[in-house]
Amino acid sequence: MVLQATIGALLLAAIVSSTETFEYTAPRLDVDNLENGYHGLVKENETLVEVTPAIRAIGEQVCSFRIVNKHHGEAPFEIISKEDGYAELRARRVLNCEKRRNYKFDIAAVGCNGKQSVSATVHITVSDVNEYAPTFSEPSYVRQVDEGRIYSEIVRVEATDRDCTPKFGDVCKYEILTSDQPFVIDMDGVIRNTEALDYERSHNHILSVVAYDCGMRQSLPVMVTIKVNRVCRLGWRGLPERVDYAPTTGKQELFPSASLELCDVPCNVRELRTRVDLATRHIGKGCDRDTYSVQSQRKLCGASPSAIDLLPSPGVGAEWTKPLISDEGHESDQMFEFDGSSTAVSIPNSVLDHNLPSTFTIATWMRHGQHNGQDKRVKEHILCSADDHKMNRHHYALFVRNCRLILLLRRDFSEGDLNIFRPAEWRWKIPQVCDDQWHHYAVNVRFPDIELFVDGQVFRTEKKNPEVIDDWPLHPTKGINTTLTVGACWQGSDNKMKHHLKGYLAGLSVLVGETEKPEVLSCLHQCKESLQVPAMELLQPGMELLTNSDLTEVTVEGDNRTNLETLVRKIGYANSREFPTPGRRNLRLTTTVTCDSGKTVKVPDAQTYVMVLRPQTPSINLNGTGNMARKYEDFRMGVRVLADIHISGEQKLDKCSLTIYPNLNPDHENLSVPEEMLKRLGMAARVSKDGVTITGSDMVFNYQQVLRQIVYTNRKPAYYLNRVFKLTCSELNGRFTSNEYVQTLTVIHPQPKEPIVAHATINKHNVELRPASVVSRDYIPSEHLNLVASGGSHAVTIIVVVCVGFLLFMIVLGVIRIRAAHHRNASEEAQDSEMTWDDSALTITVNPMENAERKLEGHSADYSESEQSDSDSSSDDDNIDGPCRIPDSSDDEEEQPARSRKHDYQNISQLEWDHSTM
Repeated sequence: MVLQATIGALLLAAIVSSTETFEYTAPRLDVDNLENGYHGLVKENETLVEVTPAIRAIGEQVCSFRIVNKHHGEAPFEIISKEDGYAELRARRVLNCEKRRNYKFDIAAVGCNGKQSVSATVHITVSDVNEYAPTFSEPSYVRQVDEGRIYSEIVRVEATDRDCTPKFGDVCKYEILTSDQPFVIDMDGVIRNTEALDYERSHNHILSVVAYDCGMRQSLPVMVTIKVNRVCRLGWRGLPERVDYAPTTGKQELFPSASLELCDVPCNVRELRTRVDLATRHIGKGCDRDTYSVQSQRKLCGASPSAIDLLPSPGVGAEWTKPLISDEGHESDQMFEFDGSSTAVSIPNSVLDHNLPSTFTIATWMRHGQHNGQDKRVKEHILCSADDHKMNRHHYALFVRNCRLILLLRRDFSEGDLNIFRPAEWRWKIPQVCDDQWHHYAVNVRFPDIELFVDGQVFRTEKKNPEVIDDWPLHPTKGINTTLTVGACWQGSDNKMKHHLKGYLAGLSVLVGETEKPEVLSCLHQCKESLQVPAMELLQPGMELLTNSDLTEVTVEGDNRTNLETLVRKIGYANSREFPTPGRRNLRLTTTVTCDSGKTVKVPDAQTYVMVLRPQTPSINLNGTGNMARKYEDFRMGVRVLADIHISGEQKLDKCSLTIYPNLNPDHENLSVPEEMLKRLGMAARVSKDGVTITGSDMVFNYQQVLRQIVYTNRKPAYYLNRVFKLTCSELNGRFTSNEYVQTLTVIHPQPKEPIVAHATINKHNVELRPASVVSRDYIPSEHLNLVASGGSHAVTIIVVVCVGFLLFMIVLGVIRIRAAHHRNASEEAQDSEMTWDDSALTITVNPMENAERKLEGHSADYSESEQSDSDSSSDDDNIDGPCRIPDSSDDEEEQPARSRKHDYQNISQLEWDHSTM
C-alpha cells in the first residue's frame, strides 16, 4: 500500500510540473524580421488592407491578435482571426489619403493560454484614387496686347489638383480647346501668339483652356480673353486677303472695307496719291493671251489677211522656223526664243518680196530685257534685209540698241537724187524695250511718214524722240541680191549671221502695200480683263481719277482722304471672257503722301489678289454616220470625207484636225480643201501626208461647212479595203477639246467572176467553148459535165474529142501568134470590174440564141478598144490557157496608161464571148 501511495504521489507531482511548464509558453508571429514588421496598402474606397507578409502566428494556439502600440495616436484598424493562425487587417472606416496617407502601429498574437507574443510593427499606406479634377487658380483670365507684335508670353494660367499623389495630384498638360486661333500653350500654362494680331480682323480673342492631371483627368474649362489694342500705323486697313471672281459675273468690287491710316505722318497732308495695279502678265504675251493664238487674235480684231507671217508654227510650207527654240513648249502660241548668239532664220524669197514698197507695216510681239554689262552700241536685230554676198549693206531693218527701238530704211539709188539726204533711221527711246515684259510693237510706214504703236497706242512724238537720222541713198551695184533674216542680220562679206537678238518674238508679220488700222492694233493688245473705275459722280472737287489705256492701272489723287477712301472702295474687277484663264491676278496698292513742306512720305504697299475661278467646261460634240462605202469610180472622182459631219455644244471653234491612218501616199492619194471658202472666211488650212489642219476662230456653222467640203481622192482604190480618218476640234487655243470622231471609208471591191475553162458541147447547130478544169459543179449544169453527141455512138464521141482537141490546139497557137505580134505594144489600163480577153486572131461562130439574148439585153457584140487590156503575163507558162487566163490580182491593182491598139482582123463583129457569168 505504501508503495502504491508513493508511486501515485510521484505521478501527480509530474503532472503538476508538466502543467506549470505549458502555462508559461506564448505563440510567436511568423515574420522573418520583427524590425521590418509588416507593410500594408489600402485604397481610399476600400477597407481590406493588403499586408505583406500575411499575418500569422505559430507555436501555441492563437485565440486573437491585438494592436498593442499606436505610434501616432490613431489606428483605425481591426485584426480579424482566421483559420490556422492567420489573420486579416481591415480599416474600421473608409480612409482618406488627402487627410492622412500613412499609419504605423504594433500588433501581437495572444495565445489561448493568455500568453502574448512579441509584437511587430505594421506600416500602412493609403493608396490614392483620382477622385479630384484639376482646378484653375482664377475663374477667368484677361490680358491686353498690342497688334502687330509677337509675344513670348501673353498670360500664364495655373491649375492645381487635390489628389494626394503626384500621379493624380500634379497637373501635366494644358490645352486650348478653341480652334483656328493664332495661339499656343505650353506645359507650364504659358500662352503666346503665333502671328501678329490685327485689330481690324479681331478686336479680342476668347480662348477656352483646360488642364489635365497626370492621370489625364480633365478640368473644367477656364475662359482666357486676349484684347487687341489698336496701334496706329501708316498704311491701308481692311483689305481682303483674296477676292474670288466667277466668270460672267460682271464687275466685282475689290476693296469694299478699305481705310487709310495716316497717324504716323509727321506733317500736314497736302496731297494723297494711290495707284491700284492689276498684274495681267501672268500668262504668255500680256493678259490672258493663251485664250486665242496670234492668228485667231488677228482674225477677231479684223486685221488685214494680206499680212505675211514670218514666224509661223513649224510645218509644211513653214520649214524655216523649225530650228528656232519654242518658248516653254508653247508652240501653239508661236512664241520663239532667241539666244543672242546663234538663233536666227532666213526668210525664203517665196514668202516675202525683199524689196518693200513705200507703204507697209511691220508688227510683232516682243519680250526683251536689259542685259547687264552689254556694250550699248550692240545691235540686236528683229528683222533685217542685207546684201547676200560681197557687201554688208543693210537695206532695211528693225532692231534694238541701247534700249531703243530703231527702224532703218535705206533708199535705193533708183528712188531719187543721190545727192539729197533723206530720213533713213528712226530711233525711239521707250522704257518698254528693256522691261523684260511682253509688248506689242507696230510700225506703220507711209514714207516719209512713220508711226510707232506700242501696246496698241500711238507713240506721241516728243522733242528728239524719236531721233531721226538722214543718210544718202544706197549706191548702185550689180549682181547683188538680198537676204532677209529674223533674229539677226546677214553679214554678206563674212558669210555669217551677226547682231543676234536676245529675247522672245511672236507674231512677227509684214503687211505690204497698206498699213494696219490703229483700231486693229489697239484691239490686238486690248485685255478682256480690267479694273473698273468708280462712277464719276463720286469724284469731289480737288480729286482726280486717272487710268491707263489697258485699264490695268487706276490712280486716285487729291487732298481729300475721305473721298480717296470712297473711290478706292468702288474700284472693281471685271473679265468679259466667257471662258477666262483661271488663276491668280495680283493686285498692288501704292500710296504716297505729300506734306505741305513738299516732303514725300511713302506708305507701305498693300497687296492682295483676284482668284479667277475655273469656268464650267463646255462640251464640243462631233457626230456623223461614221462609216461610208464607195465604189472605185467614186474614189477616183473624189469622195467628201465628212459629208454629214455635225458639230454641237459650242458656238465657236478655232481649230479642227483631220488625221488619216495610215498616212497619205502622195503617189495616188490626196486631200483637197475648199480654198475659196477658207479665204472668204479668213481661215487657214495646212495639208500634209498626215491630214488637214484648219485654224482660225470662227462660228461652228462655218467650220462645219468647211469640213464637209474636204475631198479625198484615190487613183488606185483597189490597193485598200478602207481608209480611217480621225477628226478633233478645239476652242480657246486647245483648252477645250471635242471627242475624237472616227470616219471610215470602205472600198467596194467588185465580186470576183467565175473563171472559164475549156468545155465543149457539140450538136448540130453550135459549138460552145467553156473552160472545164476549174468550173464548179454549182455553175455548170449536170447535162454539160460530159460530152454530148447527137448520135450517142462511140464513133461520134471519138470524132468529137478529136475535133475539140484540134480546136483547142488552134486556139493556143493563135494566142502565141498574137503574143508575138503585140509584144512591143504598150498594155492598156486593166479594168477592175471586167475580165479582158485577147481575141485579135480568133474567128468563132457561137450559138445564135446567145447572141440574140445578148442583143435583147442591150449588150453590143463589139468591144471598144478602151475596154480591152493586155492580159499577157511575163511568163509563157502563164498563158497556157490563152485568152481564158485568169488575171493576177496585181493586174487589177496596177494601172497602165490606156493606149489605142490596131486590130489585124476584119470580122470583129462576129466575135462574141459569153462572159455574162464571169
